[in-house]
Amino acid sequence: MVRSAMFVYALAFLAHLAEWVFGGRSKIAVQSAALTAEAGATGVAGVAGGAAQAAAGPAVQVVSKRAGTTTLERPKVITRASASDRGIADGPGAAGGSAKGDLYGRIAISFTALAWVLHVCGVAFRAASVQRAPWGNMYEFSVTFGAVAVGAYLVLLALRKDVRWIGLFLTTTVLLDLGLALSVLYTSSEQLVPALHSYWLWIHVSCAIISGAVFFLAAVGTILYLFRDHFEVALTAGKAHDGRWGDIMRRLPSAASLDKFAYRMNALVFPLWTFTIIAGAIWAQAAWGHYWEWDPKETWSFITWVLYAGYLHARATAGWKGRKAAYLAMIAFACFLFNYYGVNIFVTGKHSYAGV
Repeated sequence: MVRSAMFVYALAFLAHLAEWVFGGRSKIAVQSAALTAEAGATGVAGVAGGAAQAAAGPAVQVVSKRAGTTTLERPKVITRASASDRGIADGPGAAGGSAKGDLYGRIAISFTALAWVLHVCGVAFRAASVQRAPWGNMYEFSVTFGAVAVGAYLVLLALRKDVRWIGLFLTTTVLLDLGLALSVLYTSSEQLVPALHSYWLWIHVSCAIISGAVFFLAAVGTILYLFRDHFEVALTAGKAHDGRWGDIMRRLPSAASLDKFAYRMNALVFPLWTFTIIAGAIWAQAAWGHYWEWDPKETWSFITWVLYAGYLHARATAGWKGRKAAYLAMIAFACFLFNYYGVNIFVTGKHSYAGV
């Protein structure tokens, strides 16, 4: 089932790739071109280069001509979403894109949903084979993590959220995740050590998987925000971005939209991550007799919690919004990944025997 899911995910990846190749620009990019063209048309003199160059870079406009002196000025290019743009569908899948790109996008979503069904069946069959929660080692955790990440993405789509732009990056990551799980982390179906035979396995680890999956979606939004924000700053400064790189950036949602998405995902799941650590402490007391012993996994879980708490606080602090907060969010997610891969593989602790 997992291998079958990988095959269908690969088809979804190709369809998403075709959507990005043949799709139209984001709604904000289209508005930017229209507003720039309008600014040039209403000026005293025409805009050099015409509206065709408006999206690539601001054209020069004559704004005044007095006593033989001509003043040249670039019209303002609107690239960032504002408070009035909150209801605008932006990015791949938004209204106003190309029909061909939208068709490929819908095909990609269909393949993704089919692959997710196969993926979930693989997790369910693993649970049936071991007669316990199917996340008792790194292989099971990785496979379930991918299923939850895709499930969260499909839920957002079902809620009519404009997040189809995540699809390409999500399918890529899930393919890498499942490939690593099958080739490197695979473990035969077997029972766990007595310490893990507890209902807290269902509670603690499932919460960790859900938290990680949503943190991953937020991290994708954060990374794309940093690229898009750099592009918008350069575009506003009059530095044209032609070629394939500019085309890709124009297909992304606005930096404001990406930043808002990442923040909302992190804020949404942070309480669950807090509960994950608390549940782990309760389970540790039941299994080992101590709530907290600064085991490597406990320590890095706490470091991750502190960094995400700092990120959420930074968003509410003047001077730490935007890129600074985004960098902090990426450091926090890097700590989450190290806590899973680095601690489990390279560091010895009480969680080593569990592989989770």
